[in-house]
Amino acid sequence: MSQVMEPHAEEIVPYQKTKLYRVRHSLAHIMAQAVLELYPEARLAIGPPVENGFYYDFDLGKNEDGSVHTFSPEDLEQIEKRMRQIIAAKHPFEFKEVSAEEAKVLFADQPYKLELIAGLEQGGIDEYGNETDEKPVISTYRQDSFEDLCRGPHVEDTGKIAPDGFKLMKVAGAYWRGDEHNPMLQRIYGTAWNNKKELQAYLTMLEEAKKRDHRKLGKELEIFIFDDEVGPGLPLWLPNGAIMIEELEKLAKEMELKAGYDRVRTPNLTKEDLFIRSGHLPYYAESMYPPMELEGVRYYVKPMNCPMHHKIYGSKPRSYRELPVRLAEYGTCYRYEKSGELFGLMRVRSLQMNDAHIYVTEEQFADEFLAVVGMYLEYFRIFGIDKYVMRLSTHHKKGLGKKYVDNVRLWEKTEEMVRSAMRNGGIPFLEVADEAAFYGPKIDVQIWSATGREFSLATNQVDFAQPERFNLAFVNSDGQDEMPLCIHRAPLSTHERMIGFLIEHYAGIFPVWLSPEQVRVIPITDSQNEYAESLAKRLREAGIRAHSDLGSDRMNNKIRQAQVMKVPYMLVVGDREMTEGTISLRKRDGSRENDLTVEAFQAHVLEQIKARSSEL
Repeated sequence: MSQVMEPHAEEIVPYQKTKLYRVRHSLAHIMAQAVLELYPEARLAIGPPVENGFYYDFDLGKNEDGSVHTFSPEDLEQIEKRMRQIIAAKHPFEFKEVSAEEAKVLFADQPYKLELIAGLEQGGIDEYGNETDEKPVISTYRQDSFEDLCRGPHVEDTGKIAPDGFKLMKVAGAYWRGDEHNPMLQRIYGTAWNNKKELQAYLTMLEEAKKRDHRKLGKELEIFIFDDEVGPGLPLWLPNGAIMIEELEKLAKEMELKAGYDRVRTPNLTKEDLFIRSGHLPYYAESMYPPMELEGVRYYVKPMNCPMHHKIYGSKPRSYRELPVRLAEYGTCYRYEKSGELFGLMRVRSLQMNDAHIYVTEEQFADEFLAVVGMYLEYFRIFGIDKYVMRLSTHHKKGLGKKYVDNVRLWEKTEEMVRSAMRNGGIPFLEVADEAAFYGPKIDVQIWSATGREFSLATNQVDFAQPERFNLAFVNSDGQDEMPLCIHRAPLSTHERMIGFLIEHYAGIFPVWLSPEQVRVIPITDSQNEYAESLAKRLREAGIRAHSDLGSDRMNNKIRQAQVMKVPYMLVVGDREMTEGTISLRKRDGSRENDLTVEAFQAHVLEQIKARSSEL
């Protein structure tokens, strides 16, 4: 059942408050105990629960040749075995608050823990070394002979953990506190679930996810490529990918036309002054390509469309009677993502955004904000996305003037406006601090593919800063100038991320309307080639993407090739079909129909395309 069917926002339970979180947190401690028993010289770093599991970082020292000592697969087997023994003993988890001095004595031989204790003693960080505004409390949890610096939460005792519900997955390198100048540690990742059945389901999902990897399928289905001479993070869309992009644009334009949007276009290059005025500089400089200077003027390739949309809104006087003004664009933007963060289509440097900016009065805000959410939900229906969550990302006072615009009053006001709109609309959401845009709060939409993989897809942002910076106004009903609020929204994310998600979600088996090739006509022998091509041409003229395979391969090989490319419909034609003017249909799902008229098949396919049906 979809998340949005729940009646109240507050019913979504944060991960940190779930039983699984406590299980995974407890297993991190149990793993650290096992490692320390098997490797007494190990130095402990941190071990938090994470999505789908847990990890712990260890320093095993160096080998005689100076190389970093690492865990082997056999080591992981031994660690797992000892962990199950600890679980079976049903050791209670015991909490204790300690002073800084007591903690230093407890962890006297653990240098990484001593560094964390110093931070806790000074204030401003937690036991994982993360910044926090909470009052520093130094505490430990103990199970059996093992004690760790920790605030919890944990299960009551190790016996509450299913011994066959977890598995150690892999070892990776990780710098202490994420700083490449610090020592390299060994990170053991584990996954944990409520029981063996859930664990097996997750492991099966991981295997399925490998088969669905968009980088693998994107190449096999000839959708996109990357090329070293073009540059990292800069995808080249092949003809099949270009078709998918055009279909997504068509869908967006239809939806936005119905919702009252006006389409605009803006250049890919602009003066530095525009981004200084918008406030993106200096906040966003690290994510922008370096400027170029021409005739004494610095230019940037644009990382976002909003400053130019603000210029379009402000290009003429506006009345309250015109609002809301909705400006939409599929604009190409460029962001300098770090090389290590690039990942197929999911994290790129060249991206085409399904972008729009809506200028509203405060009275119109709630309706417009919820209309955007409603657009998300309609897209989810079309794509068969039934698992998602909406996250309200708010500011944090420590970032005011640095990470966020320094205006506490407007932050608190707009955050409450978003909360109220979501609650009144009956839309469940989670609230997460310190993840807002620099100019206002936002709703981020997390979705899950058919394999259970999570994606950050869409965003719905409130902007109270840029309208003021650009002197945007409208004349209100009293004849006075008033500043509008701006909603930034991108329900279909970028072409890149959306298509990457859809490749994995559908495993490349796209619905007919989105399939790059919808019909392949396959003659049994060369003598039917002319009829096959005439059929393909007739279907193309009707608006169906059809090709005829006139190659030298045998019919069965042609059918297999069409199946590999996941073509929805294969029309096999021989002498009888040519004489009678009919077709033999093979569908992608293996079903067949013989002696169909071309008219009936054509009408069926056009109906499936028009309805954007998920059925064949």
